[in-house]
Formats: sequence, C-alpha cells, structure tokens
Amino acid sequence: MTAILLLGGSGFIGRHVRALLEADPRVTSLTCAGRARLDLLNAGTAEVAELLRESGASVVLSCVGRLTGPADLLLRANAGVVAQLIEAMGQVCPRGRLVRLGSAAEYGVTPPGTAAGEDDPARPVSFYGVSHLAGTGLVGNAPVEALSLRVFNPVGPGVSAQNVLGRAAALFAEAVATGQRAVRMGSLGAMRDFVDVRDVAAAVVAAAFAGPAGVYNVGSGQAVPVRLPVRLLAQEAGFSGEILEEEDESARSAGVTWSQADIARARRLLGWSPQIPLTASVREMWLELEGARCAASSP
Repeated sequence: MTAILLLGGSGFIGRHVRALLEADPRVTSLTCAGRARLDLLNAGTAEVAELLRESGASVVLSCVGRLTGPADLLLRANAGVVAQLIEAMGQVCPRGRLVRLGSAAEYGVTPPGTAAGEDDPARPVSFYGVSHLAGTGLVGNAPVEALSLRVFNPVGPGVSAQNVLGRAAALFAEAVATGQRAVRMGSLGAMRDFVDVRDVAAAVVAAAFAGPAGVYNVGSGQAVPVRLPVRLLAQEAGFSGEILEEEDESARSAGVTWSQADIARARRLLGWSPQIPLTASVREMWLELEGARCAASSP
C-alpha cells in the first residue's frame, strides 16, 4: 500500500494518471499538487521538502515539463525540477521512488528502419531534447530509486495545440466551419511512433510500483508517417479538402525523419504494453475536442 504525490495531475498526461491512481486499490493516499500549491519552476528545495512531508508520500510521479520556450526555461522545467525533487526526496524520503517523464527527443536522429533502445546513443538535436536528456542524466545519478520514461509521441483525449494533431484539429474545425477547401501544415512525411496518452498514463502507474531504477521507452513500438493520423483526423472532422504541406516544421522535431521505440524493456520489467490503437486515439481525441467546443458555444 502506497502514498503517492502526483505533480502535474491536471495536464495532458497527468490527468489520465490521476484517474488511474484514484481507482487503484494499492494507493492509500494521493496528493495532487498543482502550480497553485507549489510553483516548481520557482520553488526552493525547502518548499519541495515541506510538500513531501505533508503528503507522507513514498512515491513521487512528476508529469510536469515544458514543450516550448527559450533554452533556459526548458532546462529549468525539464531538468531543474528533477534536481529539486531528487534533493528534497533525499532529505525526506531517501528510500522513496521517483518517476519522471522524458522524451524521445533525447535520441535525436536515429537510423530509418530501426527501433531506438534505451542503451542506444542519445544525441538530441533541439534544446527541448537536450533539456530532457539533462533530466534523465540526473535520474541516472539520483540517490533515490528513480525512473525516467522516454515518451514518444503521445496522442489522444486532451491533446494540446502544441502537438501536431492538436494544431491539425483546430485547422480542420475552422475549415469545416468556414467552408475552406484547403489547410496548410508543415511537412507530414516524417515517421513517428504515436502512443495513446492513456497507455502512457498506464506506464507511469506501472513504474510507480514495479521495475528497477533506469530509463524506459514508452511508445507503440511502430513508426507511421505523421500524414496517417492527420488524415484520420480529417476524416473524423468531416474535412475532405486538400492538406497542403507548406509550413515550417516544429523546432522540437526538425531534422528527425524517423522515430520508433523499442519497448521490450518496459514490457519485461514494468509489465506494461500499449493497448489502444491509433484509430481509437484519433477518434476519441476529436470527440473530446468537439465536446469542449460545443460546451464553450452553448449559452
């Protein structure tokens, strides 16, 4: 039986983690601390340690981080926060367990046709990837039991506009509403490993209770062209016009044409494997976005 502190429990991944934990009989108490309770970007170690004492947690799940911003902010959000948590846990619960979210961007460019394994070289090509690799490096040297989950391309309900599918959904909705016959996006030919956000949440919960310290890939284990889920999304939205690939690529992924996870370690040591197909991820993502839009437009 375990007391857990969840950070970022209202975010894209965190809210699904929270739902699973609230239904898990192994959890004796669950403390969900948002930015209003503790601003991790500006908090000191003493404040983090006080939250740990108040929660009584022996397991900390960190679903916080940033996707965009200048290099110094990315480093503070994706690595500095990890350092604060490790230091505070060393003071309050040195036998505790920390799980944080990393990124496939840590690998950088990988050979087409291959699945990246956790022991493969990590050579990020963006500040975003560098910041997450720094966070993973801290985990590897932590005095507490710490795990870093390298999440590939999460999709599904709650996706944000910072994600390619979130941007596509907004474009398709606007095009259908206004009768546009074309939308403009960046290149969609890159191969990516898309994994449902609820499968990612299940991996976080699995890591809370199982597996030795270290790095674990969390993906579907398959690479598909970005064009595939974008076209699936267009179908869900009822958009039948042209998708023009004319805009600039995201800075997080520019230059990376292939990304696929080797998930054998997570299967073996965490007892986790992805369950939700891409078609269901896209469909349920669209249904939630449409529901939110309808609710916002209601009197």
